[in-house]
Amino acid sequence: MKDYKAYIFDFDLTLADSSKGILECFRHTLKHFGYKVPDDKAIYNTIGLTLQDAFDILTDTPMNPKRDEMRKVYVEKANEVMSAHTYFYKDTLPILEKLRANNIKTAIVSTKMRYRIVESFEVQLGVHPYDVIVGLEDVSAPKPDPQGIEKAIEILGVTKDEVLYVGDSYIDAETAVNAGVDFAAVTTGPTDRETFMRYPNIAIGSSLTEALSKL
Repeated sequence: MKDYKAYIFDFDLTLADSSKGILECFRHTLKHFGYKVPDDKAIYNTIGLTLQDAFDILTDTPMNPKRDEMRKVYVEKANEVMSAHTYFYKDTLPILEKLRANNIKTAIVSTKMRYRIVESFEVQLGVHPYDVIVGLEDVSAPKPDPQGIEKAIEILGVTKDEVLYVGDSYIDAETAVNAGVDFAAVTTGPTDRETFMRYPNIAIGSSLTEALSKL
């Protein structure tokens, strides 16, 4: 099996279950602007999209003129609750630490803001077991645009064929295709195994441990 020099991970629902905080922030924001709040599953299924795109879907209003205002209200609420309601999967830290102990570089590429990811590690784990984070503020186009992965690759000093990208969403699968890197899927998010089978992948697992054990 191929030996990778770098592993790049998505964050939400790949390394951590942040759904409780995300749901609370969406419900708060939609109520604030007078929209009907959809059920939790509908909100959950938007995780991985940018906030603006998610609000377009949840309000059934393409290019909602209030989307940027809604993002600001969401972020204000997230400043209060998100890190406290972000729960890392039990195998996340051991896997990241093992990779780094074996001189394998690690990165996180997410549509979440970089500072929020850093804060979540500080609040929940008290450590920073990664080499680089590329957040939404670091790119001009979000996933599935490959820019985030390409930036992480450049910073890590590796080549595309030395990288494995790991994610929980079909958006991550599309991002890997667009970036030209290998992809491993975890079904801890809204995308099921059958959907992942439609995309190039080297492994699919119900957890990081299961997916990476197949490499």
